Amino acid sequence: MQHFSPYSSPLGPMTIASDGHAIIGLWFNGQRHFKSTLLPEAICLPDDAISQAIQWLDIYFGGDIPNFTPPLHIIGTPFQHLVADCLLAIPYGQTTTYGSIAHQIALGANLPHFSAQAVGGAVARNPISIIVPCHRVLGANGALTGYAAGIDKKISLLQIEKKVDSPTILTN
Repeated sequence: MQHFSPYSSPLGPMTIASDGHAIIGLWFNGQRHFKSTLLPEAICLPDDAISQAIQWLDIYFGGDIPNFTPPLHIIGTPFQHLVADCLLAIPYGQTTTYGSIAHQIALGANLPHFSAQAVGGAVARNPISIIVPCHRVLGANGALTGYAAGIDKKISLLQIEKKVDSPTILTN
């Protein structure tokens, strides 16, 4: 049985979802792909995984670095899992680029090249915002590009991590 719970973040209302054992979704309400992994019959009832995610978020939004990760269950294609693993490897307060992740995937697959656009598509569908830190991925020149919850949220998250002061924003 899936569970979900609202969460009131300083950046706006969010929804946390679990499969009863691990987090399957964390979205800013109304963002692209909102509730993409949540079934209609899910019940609004926090469970242990959601409680852990709330604790993690409270620490994060409080300006500290969480020293644990709640249990996660990434729902997606094998490629989305691969990209999520790359995202989880980005340390707090650091950023990378779509191209760098594509290069990392190419090396791991023994390929000469891999598409940064394909990585961008998988990053955009990340169902577990913030904990799986897709906000730490930047464009090739370090510019902020795209974020399912909006560039303003991406800027705020990077500011929480002290990664940006005056960001450069690219719009497509």
